[in-house]
Formats: sequence, structure tokens, C-alpha cells
Amino acid sequence: MRQLLSLVLACAALSATAQDVQPISQRFAADPSPHVFKGRFHVYATDDASNSGKYWDSTSWRLYTSPDLKTWTDAGVPLDVSVFKWARPDAKAWAPEAAFRHDRYFFYAPVGGDKIGVAVSNRPDGGFVDARSDALVDKARDANAGDEPIDPAVFIDKDGQAYLYFGTRVPKVVKLKADMKTLDGPILDLQIAGLSKEAKRTYGEAPFLHERGGVYYFTYSTGWPGQIRYATGSSPLGPFTDRGVVLDYLKISTNHQAIVEHEGKTWLFFHDNLLPGGGSQRRSIAVAPLTYQADGSIRQVPHTPR
Repeated sequence: MRQLLSLVLACAALSATAQDVQPISQRFAADPSPHVFKGRFHVYATDDASNSGKYWDSTSWRLYTSPDLKTWTDAGVPLDVSVFKWARPDAKAWAPEAAFRHDRYFFYAPVGGDKIGVAVSNRPDGGFVDARSDALVDKARDANAGDEPIDPAVFIDKDGQAYLYFGTRVPKVVKLKADMKTLDGPILDLQIAGLSKEAKRTYGEAPFLHERGGVYYFTYSTGWPGQIRYATGSSPLGPFTDRGVVLDYLKISTNHQAIVEHEGKTWLFFHDNLLPGGGSQRRSIAVAPLTYQADGSIRQVPHTPR
């Protein structure tokens, strides 16, 4: 009886935790890129509120900030596609990324579904200008850029080497030079052992890398719709081995995550249908604690889709 009561209480606690996830804003936004800059959380996002409601066709990005992950400020538009003069003015502004290095803020922008641009600023909330005169990654120019060079994610290792991850269907990785705006070598395919189409374990999109205790954790979405799964390896270049689920299927057509660590805690950012009138084209960003087992494996985040 005591064991049964404990199980009931545990299930109740899990259910309560799963239902406590709230959107960080009442404005539709998706594809979170979270960072801690000067002690404040900054989340760059795809601006679903400005799309047609029928497709992901917004042309600007959005920024949200918080001192504590509880109170959030809508910081408006940090930049839009017009920053990149080589891009069409109606080009789609999809899942963004940011990085801080050399006292400057770098913004990695998938533009139009076939290019990734990079902009730079002296502050995180605006003032961005094109860091180049052309795209950082261009499907028409660069070998092995893949079907869609989108969903950029930047990881800077302890030795200072920066890596850019991106791509749909086949995950890509390429080293960045110290200037953070130049590719350093060829674009490579990332290898993930343990994937299986029969078991619906495939790579779809949303690559992201973080490191903990010398282990490199590669998280990704399995497709449309997809789970968020993770794989581990001993190098930022892989190979990686699939380990399991971080976040299960949602009731929308995409699943996109990013992870940030701050003051000894780890947080998973993702998007879901959380606001009235929401859906696959009108998503909302949420954040939940990410925890690990004693062996370093990631515990699945208990989230109940609405």
C-alpha cells in the first residue's frame, strides 16, 4: 500500500510539473535561441506574430529578455532581413542564433531557406549590421550545404574553437574562424549512430550542441512532427550516439529546442501551442528545467501538450 501511495504521489507530481509550463510572452514566437548576456537572459526568436498565419513567412526576428526566467520583457525587433542587402526583402526569417565574442554580439540568420547570414553589433538588442557582403552559408555556392541550410546553432568550445551547426534531414557542422564570420574548412555531415527509420528515430532539424563534464550533447528534432532527442560524443565534430528523448511529440508540426546553463542550473527552451489562437504557424516559447541522471543521461522533460 505504501508503495502504491508513493507511486500515485509521484505521478501526481509529474502531472503537475508537466502542466506548469507557461509561455514567456503573450506574443506568438518560436525557435528560441537563449543566452545569458551580462547576467540577463536574452531569447532571440522567429516572430510568428508577424507571419501570415498560414506559413512561417515573417521577415523579422524578435527578442525577449529576463533577469530571472520569471519576468519577461518584449525587447522588440533586434533586426530584420533588410540588414542583408543581398537578400530579397520578402525573404523568410527563420530560426535564429546569437553568440558573444570579442566584445561583440553576432547574429546568425537563416534567410529565405537557402542562406545563412551573419550580422554584428556592439549591443545585444539592436544596431546589427551585415558582418559580410554576402551570406556565410549559401546553398548555391557552398559544397555540401544540404537541402536547406537553416536552424544555425553556434558552439564555442573551451579551447576557443567555434562551430556552426545547421541543416535539415542531414545535420551539418563547419568550423568558424576566430572572426566568427568566416567558415574555416569544409562543411561536414554529422554522424549519429542508433538512428532508425523503423523506430522513427531520424534527424529532421534543429541541431544544438552543449557540453557537460567533458561530454558533448547533441540535441535535435526528429522531423515534422518530431521528438527532441539527444546523442552524445567525445568531440564537437562527433560521431555521436543516440541516447533517448528529451521532449516528446507536440501537437504541432515542428519541435525546436535550445539549452542554456546558468549558475549551476540547466534550462530547456522550446516552443508549443500555448496561447489562444495558436497552432503550427502561431507558436509560443516556453522554458523548463533540464536535469540529468547520475550517469549523465538526460531526464525526459515532463511536458503535456495542450
